[in-house]
Amino acid sequence: MPHFILEHSDNLPIETEALVSQVQQFACACGLFDPASVKTRAMSFEHFQLGDGKQGFIHLQIHLMAGRTIEQKQALTEGALTLLQAKVSKQFALSVHCYDLLPEIYRKN
Repeated sequence: MPHFILEHSDNLPIETEALVSQVQQFACACGLFDPASVKTRAMSFEHFQLGDGKQGFIHLQIHLMAGRTIEQKQALTEGALTLLQAKVSKQFALSVHCYDLLPEIYRKN
């Protein structure tokens, strides 16, 4: 199930495909998910403005079924942020957030 969605400026110093692969590997190895259920994708933004003087950004959305503890989500977001920090310079704004999907309303085929 979980969906790891990378939103990023189009000026990354790393190939998007490589970043998607590394996030996928991280997600599969974190121990919170069945690796067969992990989905990772990226969306690039050509037009953006950042108010903090940064030259680009990455925001990682992690959509997962409700039920994980706050501590599990904190460890997941800290690990993901550490991964992103190793890939780009401090001139990039980085953020990671978990979003709970409610099983009562989430649907898939």
